[in-house]
Amino acid sequence: MIENQHIEFKESWQDEYLKVITAFANAEGGVLYIGVNDKAEPIGISESKIKPLLENLPNKIKNKLNLTASVKEEIFKNKKVLKIEIEPSNYPISCDGKFYFKSGSTVQELSGIELSAFLLEKTGQTWDRLTIDAEIEDLDTQTIELFKKLSKPRLPFIMQETDTKLLLQKLGLISKDGKMTRAAVLLFGKDPQQYFISAYSRVGRFKTDIDILDSVDIRGNLFQQLDGVFNAIKKHLNVRFDTSVREATTEALSRRDIWDYPLDAVREIIINALIHRDYLDTSPIQIKIYDDKIVFWNSGKLLFPLTVESLKTSHSGRQRNPLIASVFYYAGNVEQWGSGTLKVLRLFKEQGLPEPEFAEQKEGIGDFTVYFYKDRYTEEELRKAGLNERQIKAVFYVKEKGRITNREYQEITGVKKRQASIDLAELEKESIIKKIGSTGKGTFYVLRGNNWAKGAIKG
Repeated sequence: MIENQHIEFKESWQDEYLKVITAFANAEGGVLYIGVNDKAEPIGISESKIKPLLENLPNKIKNKLNLTASVKEEIFKNKKVLKIEIEPSNYPISCDGKFYFKSGSTVQELSGIELSAFLLEKTGQTWDRLTIDAEIEDLDTQTIELFKKLSKPRLPFIMQETDTKLLLQKLGLISKDGKMTRAAVLLFGKDPQQYFISAYSRVGRFKTDIDILDSVDIRGNLFQQLDGVFNAIKKHLNVRFDTSVREATTEALSRRDIWDYPLDAVREIIINALIHRDYLDTSPIQIKIYDDKIVFWNSGKLLFPLTVESLKTSHSGRQRNPLIASVFYYAGNVEQWGSGTLKVLRLFKEQGLPEPEFAEQKEGIGDFTVYFYKDRYTEEELRKAGLNERQIKAVFYVKEKGRITNREYQEITGVKKRQASIDLAELEKESIIKKIGSTGKGTFYVLRGNNWAKGAIKG
């Protein structure tokens, strides 16, 4: 047992630990053990001290925090310790006017943007539902008409609705007292950045992390940003002709152009960023395009119970901006809840590309990053790297089979064991392949990944 998101140890009780209980209640709940050191070793509590704690702590927690906690005596490795169990609270809990939150093994005091986001979530409110001092005249008519056309299959009644205010009311974008929501302005506004200065997207073309070749800021409403960001990325991607397609049918022609990355996957991740971004943060969505990868970044960590791992399976989760998400769904930009990441993974697999990487930074307001990696193991790229014909043949073998042994290398290239060992060692030195096992028949090689440096392999 170790300290983590749900467990914390203290050697003896001090009233300052009420903030730990507050943090547990504001997060996912947890257990605070008294009489256990930070190495998870029980040091125990004497009988004279544990009895008053059992009597007084429940009342102290109730009076100070307005929480009901379970306080029990427990035997832990023959030592008496105190076990305080705290359930997650449905409303925000403060301690001496401050709000605390349990993140991993640390207790964080919330303030600023983090506190605002926390209070919104705990009170059942969402950022996009809050109202703003805007008028119908601030909305873009062309975007609204486009939405009506796009949403016809899912909302056939929309086409008959000519009154913009009634349309927005039916979509939940105008409050009951007739005020415009933030979602309405972001989705359909003429100039949303007039109200939300950082609600834009930035796309950059990078040679290295510090060498920027091109940069553009995409502003406007979310529908305009979707198209603008997509086109800004697309202009920096390469496309090649699929020579394996021979028949000049309509279906075949549509599949002849193969881009560095599946365009539908690019569009899907842009949509996810626009929908799930935490708009309380002051940083724009940022997309960096490198020679060998694209990095998509937006503020806002995954909402519980979603995890990075669950994105690779069928999943559902809470929406940070449910109004924005619903409008994108009605417009046909989202197929069904929780399917976007699965679609991206499928598209990359079908094109034979490395699996995209999802990453989350949980501290504070948090952020979410998606990495697309280009297939650097094409014949053209391998020749540029200086690989000989045998080595190129071996790389394609590993791409198909998943691994290669020294004997298999000999068989497919026709060389002796010594030359095979030399060739494989060069591929390993250049970080193209990775050796699994040390010596013997069980040794084999796999592709290391797509971040290998272009070396000058000769021979």
